[in-house]
Amino acid sequence: MTSTPVLERGAEAGRRTRPPLRLGAAAATALLVGVVAVACALSVLVGSRSVPVSALWDAGDPLHSVYIARIERTLLGLAVGAALALAGAVMQGLTRNPLADPGILGTNAGASFAMVVGLSVFGVSSLTDFLWIAFVGAAVASVLVHVVASLGRDGATPVKLAIAGAAVTAAATSWTTGVLLVDKQTMETFRYWQVGTIGGRDLSVLATGAPFLVVGALLALTGARLLNTLALGDDLARGLGRRTALDRVVLGVAVVLLAGTATALAGPIAFVGLVVPHGVRALVGSDHARVLPLSAMGGAALVVLADTLGRVVLPPSEVQVGVTAAVVGVPVFLLLVRRGRSGSGAL
Repeated sequence: MTSTPVLERGAEAGRRTRPPLRLGAAAATALLVGVVAVACALSVLVGSRSVPVSALWDAGDPLHSVYIARIERTLLGLAVGAALALAGAVMQGLTRNPLADPGILGTNAGASFAMVVGLSVFGVSSLTDFLWIAFVGAAVASVLVHVVASLGRDGATPVKLAIAGAAVTAAATSWTTGVLLVDKQTMETFRYWQVGTIGGRDLSVLATGAPFLVVGALLALTGARLLNTLALGDDLARGLGRRTALDRVVLGVAVVLLAGTATALAGPIAFVGLVVPHGVRALVGSDHARVLPLSAMGGAALVVLADTLGRVVLPPSEVQVGVTAAVVGVPVFLLLVRRGRSGSGAL
């Protein structure tokens, strides 16, 4: 007579522990390709002003330039979103920390502070110089976070990395604010970029950053097997013949190239590198050979969709993509946490 409740409780426990439904690589790729295509179409066709579709094909139409600007904006959004999401996925695998993200671990804040110093102290004005300065700032901040987190008995644990990243981010942000308060001219130049935006930039901007993005993406994508091996633990990875210190340096360079370039091109855009890899792992599992390329596609779609939303939410003005990406990213991330389907199983 008492077996029925026990069976019911056992069935309920089984339902709770049932693994989430996964998609195959082909199905997930097809899904994200469709999402990217829809995002691109919306980005080109939708804006703060209504433009007839015929102007897209008619080069002689006065409104044809509007579509050209939207296409250039879309391409930049695709590149920046893919770079940020790919950098986030690599950082999460490299540190085995589900909270790792270029924004949380200080990379973006370091790049921003370096760019402010370049503007205020060295009078930097060209985008190429901004890229190199952003790389230096991102690299210094990343190294500093890992050094601080490595202090103590347990080394750089995920929790210590998150705390060290928050501390470095707060410090770099406060230093950035201090420089801007005493240099009004730099503040005028920096404030529009600081919000995170892909508007008002042409293809020459993307062309300048493209080589750095391509090298960073190649390093990251070819490091999928390294990340899978490092996920087993450093001791086992070394037992399998991996030179873990060199592997971490190579992957760290990839993160700096991707996050530093994206920050220099569009400003600090948060949550893309945090949310997208979690969503991808919820779809396809934790194999980085799938997670990395699909994260790049998901990040590209998220930034383009967020930018399109920012153009129409408060017409005729625009909300910058750094704001809308956070508005879209926070609820999605909370939903993933609630469902317990993040990359490590739970946060």
